[in-house]
Amino acid sequence: MTFYLKALSLFYYLYTMNAASKKSRPLFWFYILLTYVFLQFSWWTYSMFVLNSENTRLKTELNLLKGENPEEVISKGNAMNAKLHKRWLMITSEGAVFVFLLLLGGYQIRKTLKKETALAQQQKNFLLSVTHELKSPIASTKLQLQTLQKHELEREKQKEIIANAISDTERLNNLVENILLAAKIENSVFAFHKEPYNLSNYITEGMNQTIKSFNYKQKVVLDIDPDITLNIDRTSFPSIILNLFENAVKYSPENSTITIGLKKQNENVLLSVADEGVGILASEKSTIFQKFYRVGNEDVRKTKGTGLGLFIVKHIVENHNGIITVKENTPRGSIFEITFG
Repeated sequence: MTFYLKALSLFYYLYTMNAASKKSRPLFWFYILLTYVFLQFSWWTYSMFVLNSENTRLKTELNLLKGENPEEVISKGNAMNAKLHKRWLMITSEGAVFVFLLLLGGYQIRKTLKKETALAQQQKNFLLSVTHELKSPIASTKLQLQTLQKHELEREKQKEIIANAISDTERLNNLVENILLAAKIENSVFAFHKEPYNLSNYITEGMNQTIKSFNYKQKVVLDIDPDITLNIDRTSFPSIILNLFENAVKYSPENSTITIGLKKQNENVLLSVADEGVGILASEKSTIFQKFYRVGNEDVRKTKGTGLGLFIVKHIVENHNGIITVKENTPRGSIFEITFG
């Protein structure tokens, strides 16, 4: 009884220490339940041992009171002890299996709870991020249009404001497209219609247009081998280039170099986007392609993003029979490398 009281006191202390954190409560109550089941099982096992031992002792004493021959009593006692020993082995083996299953089930439940908690937090962060991402270009575009409406500006200034408004609108459009595309991919409703296409011209023309339309603070280098053909879905494939390029822009300092490469290696096509930015920790390279995931570096978290870009890239690459990997750049930064077989 004293042991149970101490255990309850300890759990109450832990609960009061963690009460302020709502995220820890499900796991806390899970640990309470698991510990209670384990203690009850331990008490049941101990009681079984005691009751069986007491039962054997009482049977031996009863035989002696009946006036049986001491030798027969000893013989019966040995037989009962052997039987008791087998019962102990049975209880111990069954108890070991029960404890193993209990711990295994507890581990799996704990793993699931932590995974669900992490996913809920990521979804919450996504909602906060996407709200900000949607409001910012809308507010900026509205302000610029109001400026044009209320003031008589020079033609060059008008062109500059219109260009900025178009840039914000394009940013908003890309964000909405990413959200819709991620939803379609996750629900397996996006149909890929692939056909042979000159990927060299496709990437060169698209990136030249992008670089011309937006005033990037980084130097963009195109290292594209000519006349590389690949079966692609022209609706979804641009999302690979744009998302990787936008990631490189967001996480790279001014005046650094972003290199987009396209090479032919034997029977494979190698597409790469290299930057000189903050880089990615080795421990996070396996998780950055998860939906809503954003790397933990605080400098990175301050940048714009929803955690959908790399999730979309991975699924589109896989549907084009490709493999994407992340490598370290020299002397700093990251290289996203895609191999199409």
